[in-house]
Amino acid sequence: MLYQRLMNFRSIALLIVPLVWVNAFSQSPEVNDIKSNKKTFSYKVVDKIQIKGDLYSTENTTLKPVIVWIHGGGLIFGSRGDLPEEQKKFYLKAGYSVVSIDYRLAPETKLPEIVNDVEDAIQWIHQYGRDSLGIDPGKIFIVGHSGGAYLALMSGYSSKIRPRAIVSFYGYGDIRGKWYSSPSAYYLTQPAISKDRAEKLIHDSVITSAPFEERFDLYVYSRQKGSWPELVSGHNPKKEDEWFKRYCPIENIDKTYPPVLLIHGDKDTDVPFAQSVALNEVLESKGIEHKFIQMKNYGHVFDVFGGLTNPDVAKVFNEVIEFLGK
Repeated sequence: MLYQRLMNFRSIALLIVPLVWVNAFSQSPEVNDIKSNKKTFSYKVVDKIQIKGDLYSTENTTLKPVIVWIHGGGLIFGSRGDLPEEQKKFYLKAGYSVVSIDYRLAPETKLPEIVNDVEDAIQWIHQYGRDSLGIDPGKIFIVGHSGGAYLALMSGYSSKIRPRAIVSFYGYGDIRGKWYSSPSAYYLTQPAISKDRAEKLIHDSVITSAPFEERFDLYVYSRQKGSWPELVSGHNPKKEDEWFKRYCPIENIDKTYPPVLLIHGDKDTDVPFAQSVALNEVLESKGIEHKFIQMKNYGHVFDVFGGLTNPDVAKVFNEVIEFLGK
C-alpha cells in the first residue's frame, strides 16, 4: 500500500499535516463494510505490453456512473494499485463504480504518449464500459492526484470524450514554469541524488508501473536539477516554450472545458499551492463551473495521511461527491 511505502521513506518530510493524522488512516465505520468486486482489463496494447485498468464495483444490475482514478508520482512512479482502500470504498458507497488505470511512465515513455494513454483509457471506457464494466458511458468523471491530477486536467481538452467533471487533488496546470524547470528550494534541502544513481533507475524498455521505493530518487533528482519537464517530455522548456503550451492545461482552458473541483493544501512543498490558485483564476475568467477547496495548513498527499476519520478530510470527500452529483 502506498501509505506504508511512504512511511518507510524520507518523503514523510514532504508532508505538512495537522497532528490529527496519527490515528486517522484507519477505516471509518461507514465504509468499512462495503464489499466490492474487482475486474482487471486491458484498454490498450503497445509493443506487446498490455496497459491495464482495475474496475471496482458493487453488486448491482443498474449501470453506474464511473470515477476514473489516476495515480500520482510525477509521471515517473506509481501504479493503479495505489488507490487507497478507504477512498475506493467511499466512492463505491456513494453509488459510483471506480476504474483505476495504469499509464506508461516517464522517462521511458515521453509526455505525448502518456497523455495519449489517458485519452485512450477514457475512449475505451466510453466505448466498451456499458457491456464490459457495467458502467454508464455517459457519466464518466475523472479524479486525479498530483501528477494524476495534471493528467486529469489535460483530459478536459485533449480527450475526444470529455469527462463530465474533473477533480484535481493538488494538481498543476503549468509544467513549464520555474517551479518545475528550476531547482526546487525544498528538494535541495534533501540528500543530494547523483546523476549516476538517477540514471540507474531508468529502464531500457517501456514500463506501466514502478514502486515508490525504486523511483522516488529519480523524481527527487529531477526536482533538484530543475530537469523534470525535459526528463518527462524530451524537450527543454527554456528553449522550446511553444512546444509546452499544448501540455499546459492553464493555456488551453476555454468555454467548452468541463466543470472542475480544485483541492489543494496551502502548505504543499511539492506542488505549489499557487498552481491551483492560478487555475482557479483562469476557470473563473472563462466562466467554467468550478470550486476551489483550500486546505489550510495541509501539505501534499494530505488525504492519504489524513484519512476519512479526520473531519477535514472527510468534509473534502463529501464535497467531491456533492460536486460530482451536480
